Amino acid sequence: MAGAVSHHALASTQSYWLSAQNSRFQKRTSNVRLVYEGSCCSGGRKLGLVCASGSQFSVVEPVQLPSDGNSGHTPKKSSESALILIRHGESLWNEKNLFTGCVDVPLTPKGVEEAIEAGKRICNIPIDVIYTSSLIRAQMTALLAMMQHRRKKIPIIMHNESEQAHRWSQIYSEETKKQSIPVITAWQLNERMYGELQGLNKQETADLFGKEQVHEWRRSYDIPPPNGESLEMCAERAVAYFKEQIVPQLVAGKHVMVAAHGNSLRSIIMHLDKLTSQEVISLELSTGIPMLYIFKEGKFIRRGSPVGPSEASVYAYTRTLAKYRQKLDNMVQ
Repeated sequence: MAGAVSHHALASTQSYWLSAQNSRFQKRTSNVRLVYEGSCCSGGRKLGLVCASGSQFSVVEPVQLPSDGNSGHTPKKSSESALILIRHGESLWNEKNLFTGCVDVPLTPKGVEEAIEAGKRICNIPIDVIYTSSLIRAQMTALLAMMQHRRKKIPIIMHNESEQAHRWSQIYSEETKKQSIPVITAWQLNERMYGELQGLNKQETADLFGKEQVHEWRRSYDIPPPNGESLEMCAERAVAYFKEQIVPQLVAGKHVMVAAHGNSLRSIIMHLDKLTSQEVISLELSTGIPMLYIFKEGKFIRRGSPVGPSEASVYAYTRTLAKYRQKLDNMVQ
């Protein structure tokens, strides 16, 4: 199956690419800063600015970076990694209110703008590798978002569907590889397969089968639509892939972005936040809004809500993220 690769081939490809990442952006140990409820501010450019919509986060004092002087103290290496989750922007079938599932349709112009805005929101957060589903709307979102990043690395889709495809897509310039970011596609991150509902209008389907029946298909945890997947079935493949392929990258200190779909991401968030089957069915993810998690000492700490901040690039920073942003600032001076 296209996109389905062996664990060995994927691991080999990841090692080939990730070993070429610029070592200047290695992280150091820092403590996650506490944030407090309050109102937002705008226009801040100081390191450590914290802001979000509503009252979830507020502005705190800038993070004090460690001195570059010879203090005699050797900083420890950090085990902190960033995980960014993004639901794709609006698709053409979202716009038409059709059940989409695993049908491969592109973004609308609004969806393109949402992907670009998502990229602006995460333009100061390090990214070493990108995972997407095998569907074009997720891939478009990932590529458009990454193109807004201040580091200006180029996202390149990896082709491992065959040995020849892998061989023909090789890059032979070490400098070019340093300025590239691998994009790994996986069908396991695809949207929930909606079976015989795919392509049907949601309102017309409710009129035909009844609102309660359609609501049960869409929002129950373990009841699938006819010949389709339940959320539980979607979670089995998506979470298994996340554990087997993505978590090892985070453990290795790599920063990861995942661009996928409402149900595959809900499944992963259910795993990360330890939600119950009842809690996850009420979780709604907006299109094009990134969520940020910090992976540290084997735990995931959520630093951004599904609603997302009202302004670009204003997540709750750790000292490591603040230092990375300072390096980006220094690169453009």
